[in-house]
Amino acid sequence: MSKLLRYITIFIITTSLLFACQGSKMTQMKRSPLKVAFINFIGYNSAIIAQKKGFFQAQGVEVELKYDIKFAQLQQADFSAGKYDGIGITLGSFIILSAKNPDMQAVMVVDETNGADVVVAQPDIKTVADLKGKNLGALLGSFSEVFVTQMLKTANLTNEDVNLVKVEASEIPPNLKNNTIQAGHTWEPYLSDALNSGGHIIFTSKQTPGLILDLVVFRGNIIRDRPQDIRSFVQAWLQAATYWENNIEEGNAIISKALNIPINKLSLGGIKLTNLAENQQLFQFNSSNSIYKTAKIYADFFIGTGNVTRIPEIKTLFNSSFFNPLS
Repeated sequence: MSKLLRYITIFIITTSLLFACQGSKMTQMKRSPLKVAFINFIGYNSAIIAQKKGFFQAQGVEVELKYDIKFAQLQQADFSAGKYDGIGITLGSFIILSAKNPDMQAVMVVDETNGADVVVAQPDIKTVADLKGKNLGALLGSFSEVFVTQMLKTANLTNEDVNLVKVEASEIPPNLKNNTIQAGHTWEPYLSDALNSGGHIIFTSKQTPGLILDLVVFRGNIIRDRPQDIRSFVQAWLQAATYWENNIEEGNAIISKALNIPINKLSLGGIKLTNLAENQQLFQFNSSNSIYKTAKIYADFFIGTGNVTRIPEIKTLFNSSFFNPLS
């Protein structure tokens, strides 16, 4: 009898363990994909490479990418409201967004623009100084406003010397064409349309080194609840960026097909994709190009202009713990 009881006990324990393991597997299978949103900017397209080449899958994370062709601020509002888990966003715009919802963190810098962001103008605007008294388009209340302000300083002008008009980068070409604005801040794939309509470049982000950094930011609850997924996402992204740089033609072809963008509008010229070592340096508080120092430039600007009244402590906005895989 005792022998039979022992067999029954072993059977019950074994069965329970099998169901527990199966339940754990089902829980993992049911885990929802990371929903990450981006605007149409070349620096964010490493995500497409990571998706199409299977790098996310290889790292064990499922990712759902959402590309919004035009409206950056609407996308940011949706992210803040919880529609997305993560978002691609510039450092300046992130500072603005964090003032409204501080429970989010940047987990990596994906690129630095050193020429990709431009101010394009009508033919009769030859130099930045010629903008005095003209309508200048920019996405006000974002990094765009800081960028054009820095540009105006190079000609000893201020925002008071021009008429700033709130215009998304995608809308710069038509607004230039109909003379609503005489110059505006944009980037590819919209820049080509402006140039084809007679516009020309009078200023680029190459003249503001280190100012425009593009990030991936996740909501605080996702970082707390799914740290391994975030780590896997970062590792796959860095792998994709390296792959793209080493296989530019193939990478551009993948992106062109995914976004239905002419391949001649895709170029890594004017941006620097940031690798692991560069990210580690940027996230060091005392490094010469520390992201914390650049973040303070934006914070001071937005507080000074009244865009925000207060900013979270800058140190709390960045999380460098996902750069290295778990040992």
